[in-house]
Amino acid sequence: MPPHTQATFRALADPTRREILHLLSAQDMTIAQVAEQFTMTRAAVKKHLTVLSDGGLIEVQPQGRERVNRLRRDGMKPVIDWLTTFDIFWDDRLAALKSAIETYEAPDD
Repeated sequence: MPPHTQATFRALADPTRREILHLLSAQDMTIAQVAEQFTMTRAAVKKHLTVLSDGGLIEVQPQGRERVNRLRRDGMKPVIDWLTTFDIFWDDRLAALKSAIETYEAPDD
């Protein structure tokens, strides 16, 4: 697994960070706007945002004195790519089941 993928999974491992991603999926937000949604300090929220940024899930854009956090459109690609590797497993299993059903002969009554 590429190192960047490890950082993405690390970022997704925490429920608070997943909630932040959910918030950012609705709109871009400053650190202060994200912090308003939680009972933790702004510094703690900033740490979560840093982990999300390091994992490639969000990007931070300076806008005047503010830093606006936005969801990266392709941020989940490493996760999707990793999960897709298991499609072959399920495709093979389902194909085998289909073949078994199609070749099954019911016993005569």
